Amino acid sequence: VQLQASGGGLVQAGGSLRLSCAASGRTSSRYVMGWFRQAPGKEREFAAAISWSGGSTSYADSVKGRFTISRDNAKNTVYLQMNSLKPEDTGVYYCAAENNRFGPWVVTATNYDYWGQGTQVTVSS
Repeated sequence: VQLQASGGGLVQAGGSLRLSCAASGRTSSRYVMGWFRQAPGKEREFAAAISWSGGSTSYADSVKGRFTISRDNAKNTVYLQMNSLKPEDTGVYYCAAENNRFGPWVVTATNYDYWGQGTQVTVSS
């Protein structure tokens, strides 16, 4: 499966952005989808994940209550709605996919086989 992330940009603190991740190719499989982010000089970190059905989600504590992950399987697209953005949310955001049942593994980047190219999010203070 190929993943294409989009929707990043420059926003002031307190603002909002919605990221999209469009999947193509072998989309018939039931993929768990995740969003990760990487700030300059830091390791890639988990932000959010969602099961195939959308019935299960997981969020990093740092984004809980501000970010919402959702998916539209008819459009093969996953979204990350980001509200109340902070300067520390700045980084490259990557979407990822893995053909597996949703579980505690979703927070670990190395568990995902498929990655998008990333989209830059910059939050100014």
